[in-house]
Amino acid sequence: MLISFCGLALRVMIVGRAPIGTSGRNTREQVANTLTTTGVYSLARHPLYLGNFLIMLGFALVWHLWWLPLLTACVYALYYERIMLTEEAFLRDRFGRQFEEWAAVTPTFIPKLTGWKPSTVPFCWRTVLQREYNAFFLIVTVFFLQDLLGDSLVEGTLTLDPVWFGAFLAAFAISTMLRTLKKRTRLLQVEGR
Repeated sequence: MLISFCGLALRVMIVGRAPIGTSGRNTREQVANTLTTTGVYSLARHPLYLGNFLIMLGFALVWHLWWLPLLTACVYALYYERIMLTEEAFLRDRFGRQFEEWAAVTPTFIPKLTGWKPSTVPFCWRTVLQREYNAFFLIVTVFFLQDLLGDSLVEGTLTLDPVWFGAFLAAFAISTMLRTLKKRTRLLQVEGR
């Protein structure tokens, strides 16, 4: 679970400093008014996907099956490789030489440990709360369901662990509240986003 929450923490670090005019979750088209090359993007070109991988790896490790993290990594690579190539083609077309120079010194996925450049964008909790409540809810829900399934397989009956059930209900309440605030109020709105 700690690995999954490390993935979420990485996503929070990145999303909290996302420049205005970047696409975030792409549902229609790629958007990038600027090429982000500072902060975590100075260490890897696709750090959000590293965060996603850590979340999924945490899920896979719960079962203590040596092959499940390997399978997860293979499926993840097949799925996200196409997405990364598409994004990089867009950025190459949009930013040309600037993208090429950054890509030449910045690894695709596994961060390098040198070359950190502080982000030029201030951290914004509103952006994080607006964009990452689903990831938080997903992590808690998957671990709750894995515990429920694991206990049921071992004990032979469906047994709700009160701690996990409470965590699930709390995560559901938090997620619902944040979704409502995002959709029905201006409290989480950030100018220009």
